[in-house]
Amino acid sequence: MNRWLAHPAAKPAVFALALLPAVLLLRGAIAGTLGPNPAEALTRGTGDWTLRLLCLTLAVTPLRQWTGWHALARLRRMLGLFAFGYGVLHFLCYAWLDMGFDAAAIVRDIPKRPFVLVGTSALLLMLALAATSFDRAIRTLGAARWQRLHRAVYAVAGLAVLHFFWMRAGKNDFAEVAVYAAVVAALLGWRAWRRWRPGAAARRVSP
Repeated sequence: MNRWLAHPAAKPAVFALALLPAVLLLRGAIAGTLGPNPAEALTRGTGDWTLRLLCLTLAVTPLRQWTGWHALARLRRMLGLFAFGYGVLHFLCYAWLDMGFDAAAIVRDIPKRPFVLVGTSALLLMLALAATSFDRAIRTLGAARWQRLHRAVYAVAGLAVLHFFWMRAGKNDFAEVAVYAAVVAALLGWRAWRRWRPGAAARRVSP
């Protein structure tokens, strides 16, 4: 598996797979096959894939450590940037299909509706992470500060689940929310356990 993940074709293959949902949504919108409410299908679809790709990004480190597939690390940045890209598409669907690109109405609407405020906050955090996801940013900020900044991805995941929860609360439908919440809780719980388990502090300061 490491050999396959390190192959030059691995990144293009993952890129194509991550882009495929957006292509299918666009094709469905053009062909009119997104159901009776295509606007909701587009908004929901882009939001779902934002959360899925966030989960995949967070899963890279545990999978790498559990399986020994260390070449997975080379895909993490791409997955994170795709999560941000789908988040931008999700916000654009809201801004266009719900608000008609009326900037003043959007500014008024964001603080009025908690799930919109939470989702926008998550997107702004993702913007900061995407803007500093490149090697030059690591050199400019320094590795320690860069790592502290990019721990904000944990807050992004929590805000994304809360956004989804509040969005589904109106329909009293929490089954799918519970699945995402369990996945995010497991991924963040694993990181907390790794950081605070006995002996972890000594290992962090060891050469």
